[in-house]
Amino acid sequence: MRFKEKVAIITGGGQGMGKAIAEQLASEGASVVISDINPETANEVARKIESSFQTRASSRKTDVKKRDDIFDLVESVNKEFGRIDILVNNAGICSLTGIEDLSEEEWDEMLNINLRGVFFCSQAVTPIMKKQGHGKILNMASLAGKVGGVVVGVHYAASKAGVICLTKSFAKALAPYGVNVNALAPGPIDTAMTQVWPQDMRKNFAKQTPLGRFAQTEDISEAALFLLSDGARHITGEILDVNGGLLMD
Repeated sequence: MRFKEKVAIITGGGQGMGKAIAEQLASEGASVVISDINPETANEVARKIESSFQTRASSRKTDVKKRDDIFDLVESVNKEFGRIDILVNNAGICSLTGIEDLSEEEWDEMLNINLRGVFFCSQAVTPIMKKQGHGKILNMASLAGKVGGVVVGVHYAASKAGVICLTKSFAKALAPYGVNVNALAPGPIDTAMTQVWPQDMRKNFAKQTPLGRFAQTEDISEAALFLLSDGARHITGEILDVNGGLLMD
């Protein structure tokens, strides 16, 4: 039980990757807080985790576009559990809007959720983790943040490039306090986000991938658990590619 007595917050934990990571953490003993804009899905995930893994799980409605929501989340979790060991910044959106069609409103929405939210969530847990003398922050970046938007919009790629830079900046700032900050940079994952892509596009991406398929959520969550575990205690500022060989650098 690698995460026994650990307390983890997972943003966007009501579905997809966030749900998979929350379940994996709970299966190894962590108490988990499911933070999501949709309270119904967050509650459902928390209930299922408690019944399946006999560990503490709770949910919080949180809009990561709103700084006050984020700080209320962190304060309430710290008050309830007395500690925060893990933060997984998973909440995010994706869009395929092209450069010429991209509006100011859509640009702001993407950056507010995917980048601004990651910054303020990380900022909010910083004093708690510094005081504890330990902690793990894991951010969800993307292959697009390294190579630019091929299918996804430029605003999505830019937001994930920003997440990569934030990860390295927080890693440098928090390393003296025993806090590890890393990120995952997945390629296409077989989730609701990519299932709406045209079939020929999906087949083309799978064909270009040396391992020949999209990632499953378990592929990403298992990599996440490694970076959140004591086995990665000497790893910080790492942007771990989990893309089936689509990008090798």
